[in-house]
Amino acid sequence: MELRIDKLLAHMGYGTRKEVKKLLKSGAVKVDGAPVRDAKTKVRPDEQIVTVWGETVEYKPFIYLMMNKPSGVVSATEDAVEETVVDLLEEEDRAFSPFPVGRLDKDTEGLLLLTNDGQLAHQLLSPKKHVPKTYFAVVDGEVTEADVAAFQRGVVLDDGYETKSAKLVVLKSGLRSDVEVTITEGKFHQVKRMFQAVGKRVVYLKRIQMGPLPLDPDLAVGEYRELTDEEVDMLKQYRPETDEKKGT
Repeated sequence: MELRIDKLLAHMGYGTRKEVKKLLKSGAVKVDGAPVRDAKTKVRPDEQIVTVWGETVEYKPFIYLMMNKPSGVVSATEDAVEETVVDLLEEEDRAFSPFPVGRLDKDTEGLLLLTNDGQLAHQLLSPKKHVPKTYFAVVDGEVTEADVAAFQRGVVLDDGYETKSAKLVVLKSGLRSDVEVTITEGKFHQVKRMFQAVGKRVVYLKRIQMGPLPLDPDLAVGEYRELTDEEVDMLKQYRPETDEKKGT
């Protein structure tokens, strides 16, 4: 796999792209012993030796991205017709072959993780883990305390499935209601179908948190960034209170 040297060094924590370019111009970076000053130089980190000030760069193969997914884009690695979340990535990030961790509906915005770390993805998506996902929704109709109680009990969807307990918080109630919903499972169109079950319609939906990780408020719709080491560690170490620990 080939990567631009500036992308590699930024990914490995040697600073922002701007800082890395200064590092390259200083002559501190060498590839197989030869100085490299051009940020666009392609390297094969799994085959070549990259050093900074004489210290070898230990290449990590994984990438972890947080995206504020826009509406109209599908959560997939490829699609013959629709634009995908992977299409929104820079070429250097696509080189890592990341995939979305779970799915957001085409018309749903918000927090989406993309990674090539299958173990972490499984940990976050396994039904046994009950990883909570929180959404902000605008609902057509007045959301009441009766709806809050119904969500807490679990509602029956149109196919007869009874959902697990969900937390519904009413932020504003009226002809249009603003709410936050936290669910621990991921059935198809689940939040929308849960409101259908109580006679209401979701007109806007945005995921704002997954497990311990909130959506970065500085990320505009359609933007993404790499997770910090602290955020990655937080996800890897996360164990929901409802995690099944009885050998299941």
